Amino acid sequence: MAKILVTGCAGFIGFHVSQRLLDRGDEVIGLDSLSEYYDVNLKRARLALLSASAEAAGRFRFVQMDLVDGAGLASLFGAENFESVVHLAAQAGVRYSLTHPHAYADANLLGFLNVLEACRHHGVRHLAYASSSSVYGGNTHMPFSARTNVDHPLSLYAATKKANELMAHSYAHLYGLPCTGLRFFTVYGPWGRPDMALFIFTKAILEDQPIELFNQGRMQRDFTYIDDCVNAVLLLLDRFPQPDPQWSDERPDTSTAPYRIYNIASHRPVQLMTFVEALERKLGKPAKKNLLPMQPGDVPATYADLSELVSETGYEPQISIEEGIGRFVDWYRKYYRV
Repeated sequence: MAKILVTGCAGFIGFHVSQRLLDRGDEVIGLDSLSEYYDVNLKRARLALLSASAEAAGRFRFVQMDLVDGAGLASLFGAENFESVVHLAAQAGVRYSLTHPHAYADANLLGFLNVLEACRHHGVRHLAYASSSSVYGGNTHMPFSARTNVDHPLSLYAATKKANELMAHSYAHLYGLPCTGLRFFTVYGPWGRPDMALFIFTKAILEDQPIELFNQGRMQRDFTYIDDCVNAVLLLLDRFPQPDPQWSDERPDTSTAPYRIYNIASHRPVQLMTFVEALERKLGKPAKKNLLPMQPGDVPATYADLSELVSETGYEPQISIEEGIGRFVDWYRKYYRV
């Protein structure tokens, strides 16, 4: 049993990662600020499940803290002696970054720096942290490989995630802190974020409201079901990165430091219109569609190369779009009593 810190534990991915760690017997300290970016009641409901699932063994404890509180974070690390950290707390959302840029500087830059400093000074053996497929930005060659240069972000959100990868590398190089970057590709499933497409579309269709499909519905996304995502996270969390003696500047996903970057995806890009059609079938009713142009900061398509992840861990995505959407809708109807 390991003691593991999960930041953003009340968030979508953080909740599921925490649950899986508890299920396998680890002790989890969950940290979250409970920001009001979206419904705090949903976050509290996730926390209630985590507390209930670990109640008998007492292996989950929640700490409400903002990562900009460097002193508080250092005190927590000093008291708990974490073996590993799964850093999933962040200010999310591409479009929100267009109107609230300072939220991203605080949470994604200063907050991440405080996490790095705490790991450095308190003997953490492995830091796995959330990056994003948005770092691929203006790249057009697909599938996106972790070996690809990612110097053309199209949003401030993407730029902060690229910055996190660079910051992590500097700490891996300077202080020998093993760091693994997780580039998530459009994760969806039960307990998802209300600002994500599947959640928005489901709510609108059930309420007979129109849905907005940007780029005329021709967007493509490498949708990743949450269980597949968590499988990949745990496989990598248990695999401490090692320096690559064969490193060259053609391999930005590795380093002479203990540092790695991986894509976390399904390797099955789906057009947004196809995604909506699967949702219509599950709900048993058609969507009213508003076809709109591309939005600033969006990318037309994402498609991940998983070759390194598969070859090194044996990861294999299991859940199809039809099954994943079905599971989400079943959860949504139960949670909201629709």
